Amino acid sequence: MRRRFFILMLSLVTAIGALVGRLAYIQAIQSPWLQQKAYDLWRRDIPLEGKRGDILDRNGKVLTYTATAPTVIAVPRQVKDKDAAARKLASILGMPEQKVRDLLGRRQLLVYLAPGDRRITEQQADQIRALAIPGVYISEKGKRVYPFGTLAAQVLGITGADNQGITGIEKEYDSVLQGRRGSITLFAQANGERMPDTGEQYVPPTDGQDVQLTIDVGIQQFVEREMEQAVAEYQPDRATAIVEDPKTGEILAMANYPSFDPNHWQDFPPNTYNQNLAIWQTFEPGSTFKVVTLSAALQEGKVNLNDRFYDPGYYEVAGHRIRCWKAGGHGSESFLNVVENSCNPGFIALGERLGKETLFSYIRRFGFGSKTGIDLPGEGNGILFKLNQVGPLELATTAFGQGVSVTPIQQVMAVGAVANGGLLMQPHVVKAILDHDSGEVVKTIGPTVVRRVISEQTASQVRQALESVVANGSGTNAYVEGYRVAGKTGTAQVAKNGHYEAGHYIVSFIGMAPADDPRLVAYIAIDNPHPKDRPVFGGQIAAPIVGRILADSLAYLGVPKSDDGLAKKPKWNDTPMVEVPNFVGMTMDQARRAALTSGAQLRTEVHGSGNYVIWQSPQAGQKVPDGSTIRLYLGDVKPSG
Repeated sequence: MRRRFFILMLSLVTAIGALVGRLAYIQAIQSPWLQQKAYDLWRRDIPLEGKRGDILDRNGKVLTYTATAPTVIAVPRQVKDKDAAARKLASILGMPEQKVRDLLGRRQLLVYLAPGDRRITEQQADQIRALAIPGVYISEKGKRVYPFGTLAAQVLGITGADNQGITGIEKEYDSVLQGRRGSITLFAQANGERMPDTGEQYVPPTDGQDVQLTIDVGIQQFVEREMEQAVAEYQPDRATAIVEDPKTGEILAMANYPSFDPNHWQDFPPNTYNQNLAIWQTFEPGSTFKVVTLSAALQEGKVNLNDRFYDPGYYEVAGHRIRCWKAGGHGSESFLNVVENSCNPGFIALGERLGKETLFSYIRRFGFGSKTGIDLPGEGNGILFKLNQVGPLELATTAFGQGVSVTPIQQVMAVGAVANGGLLMQPHVVKAILDHDSGEVVKTIGPTVVRRVISEQTASQVRQALESVVANGSGTNAYVEGYRVAGKTGTAQVAKNGHYEAGHYIVSFIGMAPADDPRLVAYIAIDNPHPKDRPVFGGQIAAPIVGRILADSLAYLGVPKSDDGLAKKPKWNDTPMVEVPNFVGMTMDQARRAALTSGAQLRTEVHGSGNYVIWQSPQAGQKVPDGSTIRLYLGDVKPSG
């Protein structure tokens, strides 16, 4: 009996001990975890958006910013007297009372109260705060604004409804620009009613950082002005242009047609904002690619520019007769003339002297066939023949830029290597990351050398040859008096479904200036132009555009003119050159009279509105063909000086 009683008592004590131990474990060990679980169930977070950082040009001009405005948020379960709340809020918001009442009656955690969109004025926000209605809160909502409209649209990119970057810099630097969300945290019961005596927790949002670009608004405007003019005159399918600082790899301007306005991007076709042609589009480059072949041949000692070459108008390769663009050929010429005349047979000969291994080695060293690494999303690779697929015919066509596929940015960086003395640079469009509040530099993005591709001596020889192209050869329409422009024309027939499409060409020109120490490289490609009064050649259509871009940009940067360059070789059909007067500071009447009395047959084209000429293109003192059009830009404030 005693034994049974003892066992019973022992079991009872053990059970009680276990219960006490379990209670102690819950109280001492599990208490924080259980308390956190309860808080998580009761917790309600009202999001507060951080202000997205600005995007600036290299000189601090704001290209993109976020305009913030208050937003009314309600937690329906916490609004006790919904009828009274609806009446008061509707009168302030200018909304129908019944609509506000319906929103407050929804079985949702949060509802937004606003007419039209979610944003209200600061005055309305202050009035609603003064009401102190339980369950009604004021938050901030931002809208992205692009004050320059379409300017550099594909570079800047767009954002979505949740403040996230979708394309361009907005996407590439989204984590930098976005900042961190904050919140107002409160505690509510299962039915949504606020728990008494729990208070609120406020976590402030963190603003994003600013991104400063390498883009220069002034040069970007020159480029887009010229592109707009080219589109109006030639009605192409597409066009793209880039201006680069060859010493640093900084992109100073990048523009495409068709473009879009990022303020209203939903109103435009998706391809305009999803594709940046300057880094995405691939096509056969044509004769601008000859710069690579020439550089390789000079570096390898396979040619002297004084060597002679005979062009009968064709070149026989593997049973195929590849013709020169000039019927009957150029006859006997030096290899400098081969470059000036953009003679395909001469470049085929250079390709054969190099051989496929050497030529394709240089092509890859110049950056073709792989991405440049530019800090923008959506870059293309381009397409090159695999070396085991390169026979005599493929070697021949590659040497003059046919049968390969490249992107515009690849061509710019390759020619940039010639411009800077032989170094391939990595392109970039971001210059620095800045603190949004103080403007202090958080991070600087400096020049990055990828590799040396040719020697300084070879680069100098190539620049001299390309300056001769502009002074004496196929690129004379890019010639600018006082600025030593060097460059190369390109006219490439477009391949479609394995065949070249009749009448469809991409014309291009890539140039640099001043030729002895280039500050800028400029490139434009125009897809399927329809000129009315000239043949479809890069030298006729693209070269003068690049000439104007370089002239205006160098003058804008304060680069002095020089008389040391090659004089332009006169031709029998050349139009006499005249000096452009200075119209800046004049009224329109004064400018027209000055144009008439200058003795030159100059036409004027007016842009903008205002009382005074604030800018002109071409610049004063520049030599232009008689009869040229001078573009005058008007403003209300007379320029000083």
